[in-house]
Amino acid sequence: QKFLCSNCNNILKKALQTLCGHRYCSACLTWIVRNNKNAICQKCKEEDPNSLGEESLLAEERAFGDAAINKEISELRVHCVTLGCSWSGIMRDFEEHQSLCEYALIPCHTGCGHVVMRRKLADHLENGCANNVTVCQQCQHSLASSEHQQIPRSPPEIKELPSISFDYFLCIFFPQQSHPTSSASKDGCCFSEVGCAFRGSKEKMKEHEKSAVGAHMLLLLQHMRQMQGTLCSSARAAQGFPPQPELNLKNESVLQQLVREKVISELENKLHVFENIVAVLNKEVESSNLEILAFRRQSELDQNIIRGLELKIAELHRCLTQKDAGLSSLHKSLLFSEQASYDGIFLWKITEVGRKLQDSVTGRTVSLYSPAFYTAKYGYKVCLRVYLNGDGTGKGTHMSLFFVVMKGDYDALLPWPFRHKVTFMLLDQNNREHIIDAFRPDLTSASFQRPVNDMNVASGCPMFLPLAKLQSPKHAYVKEDTLFLKCIVE
Repeated sequence: QKFLCSNCNNILKKALQTLCGHRYCSACLTWIVRNNKNAICQKCKEEDPNSLGEESLLAEERAFGDAAINKEISELRVHCVTLGCSWSGIMRDFEEHQSLCEYALIPCHTGCGHVVMRRKLADHLENGCANNVTVCQQCQHSLASSEHQQIPRSPPEIKELPSISFDYFLCIFFPQQSHPTSSASKDGCCFSEVGCAFRGSKEKMKEHEKSAVGAHMLLLLQHMRQMQGTLCSSARAAQGFPPQPELNLKNESVLQQLVREKVISELENKLHVFENIVAVLNKEVESSNLEILAFRRQSELDQNIIRGLELKIAELHRCLTQKDAGLSSLHKSLLFSEQASYDGIFLWKITEVGRKLQDSVTGRTVSLYSPAFYTAKYGYKVCLRVYLNGDGTGKGTHMSLFFVVMKGDYDALLPWPFRHKVTFMLLDQNNREHIIDAFRPDLTSASFQRPVNDMNVASGCPMFLPLAKLQSPKHAYVKEDTLFLKCIVE
């Protein structure tokens, strides 16, 4: 079903796919658009007439060539349905076969009105074409082109016989008979006067005349010898001269010349028929060349459309990349807004403590940074940094916790160095014994001066909590693989 046109319901030819997803032949879509203003896809109407949208509007510029379906169609197995033809192959080769199929019915190119099989065109031109017939000037019989010879009104003398044709010879000596190649008596062969005893129907007679040319020549030769012998004997006897046998040899050469001329004439007529066939084939080749040229032009147009679509896709891809970057930035801003604090009090929830502690021990992730928070609405921007396996003097024995001053949006309006007291807390999740440590900034330390980079060097408590106490079952600092750190900036 997917190979059928939505309009003509035949196999798709130069398939185009519309925005609504249905397929049309290129010619069908062109016809629909030209003959219908604001044409709507009929398949969309049939499937759901209540949900027709803008994509159901048909327009040539809104459709694109479906190369995949065209390729599938070109590889379909098909066979010729012309009666008598046994050809089978793939769709790609079918059009070439149609132009050569011997069983296809084609009109005669002479304009006689007959439609014949391509394989029988030669026979039709030679024997049955009404426009390929002329009239004998001697006997007024209608002759096919293969039978016609120019007949003079009066027979020449015997000495001129070598220059005349076989048909002319019959017109002279048997004027009461029809031409042997054009018709035959219903009772017997037209050579019956020279000894042929064949009888039969009109069709059988034609076959007999074609197959018995040599036998008829021998009968004529014998008849001519008899006539010549009789005439010459009478004439020589009347004048008192002996007979001259040389005349018999001359007559025999004349008949041989006639036979040769007959063969040459038949070959020339067959050549004429073949020339006509070649002319028909040349016309079909020219028609095929025009179709190929049209296909090439359509292919160039399709390639231009494809290049235009590729440029549009590239532009859309670039815009999509920009929008993805913007969305990522907005997502980060949203997360920061959700986690940010503006009153100097920050609670940091750390999950998967066991895995992160192991990463710190192996050196895979030595430290963790908290989200940034502010000491006030327009105050200092700060964050925490924790080493679960310790840092400096506490490495391997303690958990280290540090305070980091970051570059903020309002640093130019704030007093420097940073002077506020900082308090750290590790919360006991059973609310029994919180770990608390506090310090005041060293005003000479670079850690508390106005940041030049994104953040200053961290400062704080390298021995904030022994690891043994952190992991002790007596306390609930780590519960369900989660711990909570709190920072208060006064």
